[in-house]
Amino acid sequence: MRAMLIANPKATSTSRRARDLLVRAFSGDLDLVIAETGHRGHATELARRAAVEEYDAVIALGGDGTVNEAVNGLLAEGPSPDLPALAVLPIGSANVFARALGLPGDPVGATRVVLDALRAGRHRTVGLGTASHPGGTERYFTFCAGVGLDAEVVREVERRRGAGAKADPSLYVRTAVRHFFSGTDRRRPAVTLEVPGRPPISGLFLAFISNTSPWTYMGPLPVNPSPKANFSRGLDVFGMRSLDVAPTLGALGRMLTARTRPVQGRHMLNLHDVAEVTLRAERPVAFQLDGDYLGEQEHITFRSVPKAIRIVI
Repeated sequence: MRAMLIANPKATSTSRRARDLLVRAFSGDLDLVIAETGHRGHATELARRAAVEEYDAVIALGGDGTVNEAVNGLLAEGPSPDLPALAVLPIGSANVFARALGLPGDPVGATRVVLDALRAGRHRTVGLGTASHPGGTERYFTFCAGVGLDAEVVREVERRRGAGAKADPSLYVRTAVRHFFSGTDRRRPAVTLEVPGRPPISGLFLAFISNTSPWTYMGPLPVNPSPKANFSRGLDVFGMRSLDVAPTLGALGRMLTARTRPVQGRHMLNLHDVAEVTLRAERPVAFQLDGDYLGEQEHITFRSVPKAIRIVI
C-alpha cells in the first residue's frame, strides 16, 4: 500500500523523536513517502498531489489545521470513492476531529489504532461541511465553523502564537475572557441566519456551525452546544441573541454539561440537521473553520456534504 505521511513539524506537542517513532511503526506495513509541511496551505498542496498520483492513503500527522488542509487537498476536485483514504494521527492542542472519530488522544495510541485499521482494510465514510463566500473558493471543514466571537478569539490566539505564546487550553480561555469583556461588540448584533424554506432569523451576535459533536474541548471537557450533530447527518447551528454576561455564562454552563439535548433558551438558537444555511452580516465579521481564522466576511453559505471522505479507523 502506498501512503503519504504529511507531517506538521510545528504542531503543538510534537517532536522529531515522536515523528521518527511513528514513521518506524508504519514503515514495515506501507510504501511510505514522508512530506513535511513548510508553510500555511502546504498540506493542501501535498494531499492534492497524493490524490492526483493515486496514493492509497494519506496520513495527516498534526493538529486540526493540518487535517483540514489535507482534507481540502484530497477533495480539491470533489468527493470520489477512488480518492486516497485519510488517516489521522493527532499531535495538536485540541485534536477535535480525531477525538470525535474516537481515536486515542495521544499519537502512539492513535498509531496502533490506525495501523490495525490499515492492516484490516477498515475505513469509515463520513460527511463534511463546506463554506463559501462571494469572491472566495469553497472550503471543506471537518467538525465546526464559527462566525463572530469564537472566530475573533481564534484570530487573537493565532496572533499570540505568532508572538511565541504556547497554544494550550489556558491560552484560549484567557484570550476568550479578555476579548469578551474588552474586544468584541456586545451591543450591536450583526448576523442574520437564512435556511432555505424558512423565515430569516436576525439579531444574532454569533453562530457555530457543527458537523459533529462536541463543538470543541476545554482541556478534557467537551463543549457541546449541539449534541445531536454527527458525521452522518446535516449541519447543526447554534446562535446567541445576547452577549450579556448572565445569558452567556448560562449558555456556556449548559454547553459543558449537555450530552444529548441541544442548548436552548430565550437568548439562544439551535437548529438540527440542516442541509444549507447562509449567514449575512451588516458589517464584516470574523470567520473560522476547524479553528483556522479565515478573515472577515459579510456573506457565508455553509452546506452539508454527505459521505464526503473515507477515514481509516
